[in-house]
Amino acid sequence: MDSIFSVRELTERLRQMVEQRFPYAWVRGEVTNLSRPSSGHVYFSLREGDALLGCVWFAGRQKSQERFDPLTGEVWEDGPRPSLALSLENGQEIVCAGRLSVYGPRGAYQMIVDLARESGQGRWYLAFEELKRSLAARGYFDQSRKRPIPDNPRRVALITAPTGAAVRDFIRIASDRGLGSTIRLYPTPVQGEDAPPLIAAALEEASLQGWAQVAVLIRGGGSLQDLWAFNDERVARAIFASRLPVLTGVGHDIDHSIADFVADKAAATPSHTAQLLWPERRICAQRVDDAETALAEAAARRMAHSLRLLEDQERSLALLSPSARLTRQSERLADAAGRLAPALHRLLRERQAGLDTATAALARIDGPDSPERRNSLENSILRFEAAGRQRLTLAEHSLERLFLRLAALSPHAPLERGYALIRGREGRLVRSVSDVATGDMLSLDVRDGSIAARVISAVNEPVSSPSHHNAPAQRAKESP
Repeated sequence: MDSIFSVRELTERLRQMVEQRFPYAWVRGEVTNLSRPSSGHVYFSLREGDALLGCVWFAGRQKSQERFDPLTGEVWEDGPRPSLALSLENGQEIVCAGRLSVYGPRGAYQMIVDLARESGQGRWYLAFEELKRSLAARGYFDQSRKRPIPDNPRRVALITAPTGAAVRDFIRIASDRGLGSTIRLYPTPVQGEDAPPLIAAALEEASLQGWAQVAVLIRGGGSLQDLWAFNDERVARAIFASRLPVLTGVGHDIDHSIADFVADKAAATPSHTAQLLWPERRICAQRVDDAETALAEAAARRMAHSLRLLEDQERSLALLSPSARLTRQSERLADAAGRLAPALHRLLRERQAGLDTATAALARIDGPDSPERRNSLENSILRFEAAGRQRLTLAEHSLERLFLRLAALSPHAPLERGYALIRGREGRLVRSVSDVATGDMLSLDVRDGSIAARVISAVNEPVSSPSHHNAPAQRAKESP
């Protein structure tokens, strides 16, 4: 078990969940357990079969008379009627509207009633439900066809009455939010018999013009009859056919029109539409700051990566350069020369020791009175010494030749004779005219420095050898 709730904690959690899920609901049922205490509040339950819902109708929410149907907005033709709160009785079928909550002392959920009327739907409500069912069957309310509303749009088509609190509130909130937008007003009536076709025409015009990024349809609160223009099928068809995403804000929180169901998104109020379209400026500023920080960090990472790559390439170039190769060869040659001389001296000492040993052995065998043997031995010694000197001389000559070859391989040796090393783009050696292009900058390395030059032209023609130029003249001198 992750956690143990106290009774109060669990009740409060349930209350929050119920109120958030059912901020406003319509419920039909049979009145039972009716109670009228002296406070003026009315307590009762709505029953359907074995299901029971407790209700409280506070005195402050009751009216002595009602001039129109509180559920449909239909005006009573026979004049005002007494409030149902005064005539409510057990067994009566009614429809209630209100919000659901949880009453902690009894641990039960209940409805706090705002409106109530006897069961039986007026013509406005019946027409609303019939159109709602018809459009739903034709796919007008499908979530799959609804488009997202653009965030922080720059061009907005506003379809509403040019005067009234709704348009003023929308423009006032829009001026304090976002990063600057243009609102094009399409003035239309939003109430009366002429309103539905004009609303549909304005929406079609905004859609065909293609200027706006979103179309906004708003109207302030009112009765069901006042809002009936937005329950017209012509308006529903225009919203459904619109090329622009449509955002609606019709009436108050408790009002739900056909236009709201068909629109891509429905706001609770006209003011809420502006809040959905544009974020607060401080949020925009924070987004800019976050983007600036992210850009600086990305630039720093890119710079660090480029520096590491450049350092790796410099090390690789240093290892592969001709001067580095010559240095390594010179070091190997010096090491070989250093090992050669001791090896020759060691060989001579070993041969001398062997010769001394042989001489002593011969002296013991032949005796000191053998001149012929001594002469032969002396001659051998002389020949051995001569051979050793000759071999040492040959080794020294070979070492000199190696030094001369190494010096000849150096790319800087020709510079002493007046030649130059030409480097082009990225410091690469120029070996052919195909390595350069007209306008390229070159670096000419000479004996005592470097010279900067620019390529004026590059001609692919072989250069004649000096001996070729002198050949005809020489043949001319040799001919009689």
